[in-house]
Amino acid sequence: MTDQIKIFCPATIANISCGFDVLGVALDSVGDEMVVRKVSEKGIRITKLIGQDLPMETEKNVAGVAGLALLAASDHDGGFEIEIYKKIKAGSGIGSSAASSTGAVWAMNELLDRPFSKVDLVKFAMEGERLASGVAHADNVAPALFGGFTLVRSYDPLDVIPIPSPSELYATVIHPQIEVKTSDSRSILRTKITLAQGIKQWGNVGGLVAGLFTSDYDLIGRSLVDHIVEPIRSILIPGFHDVKSDAIKAGALGCGISGSGPSIFAFGKGVDTAQKVAQSMKEVYKNIGIAYDVHVSKVNIEGIRRI
Repeated sequence: MTDQIKIFCPATIANISCGFDVLGVALDSVGDEMVVRKVSEKGIRITKLIGQDLPMETEKNVAGVAGLALLAASDHDGGFEIEIYKKIKAGSGIGSSAASSTGAVWAMNELLDRPFSKVDLVKFAMEGERLASGVAHADNVAPALFGGFTLVRSYDPLDVIPIPSPSELYATVIHPQIEVKTSDSRSILRTKITLAQGIKQWGNVGGLVAGLFTSDYDLIGRSLVDHIVEPIRSILIPGFHDVKSDAIKAGALGCGISGSGPSIFAFGKGVDTAQKVAQSMKEVYKNIGIAYDVHVSKVNIEGIRRI
């Protein structure tokens, strides 16, 4: 039985336009790496953190907090050490905190010979999200753990539904180099919606799920519409409407805010379309004068994996 494991923890797109706090998808081309080892000393220690300026104190680090939640529920007498190699920038909107939280609990579960289910691991990882944003949401951590698309049908009790991904679906994500904290972007949201808004949004969630199950790309595109959150959060993202308009002109099925932003995602059919969309997004930020990162990725159907 190994006492150490090295893993890849995927970046994720959450909300996916109409699915605020319930829909997410794992990406294949960008993610963090972690090394987790089982030790005799009780507790969790973050021994190395490369790539981002984040706290190494266990109670202030999302990986540490998520790991403590698992440790408290396990019968393991010892503890764990965690090395984190951040490739996902904090505050980017593609699941930086979720990658650390899920990676920690997935690796610990493997080293303990898998006593916990994936749903259990989602619950533990949500504690890391609570630390990061003030809300224990699962739309990033669920796809990182399950792979592919996931729907959080219910939070109480927690019910996560894996959703198949059409084989030719690609994601393009552009991250303008500004920071939008999840806690800040949640604080500006309205807490009440009209019945008419709800009906539109529920229809789009249903349409998107149906489109994914049937590989109906046109239906996926028609359903990638957010009537509730995007109109408010887009104010925080310079150039958002130009990026969205140009991405759709370049062939994107749809385009929206990734997580809480500032990253913007688009889905397209085939890698060629995804690359054209990426170029259209780049041009907007070149003209504005804001630096950016771009990722073109297949859907990661596996989730976290050993490397």
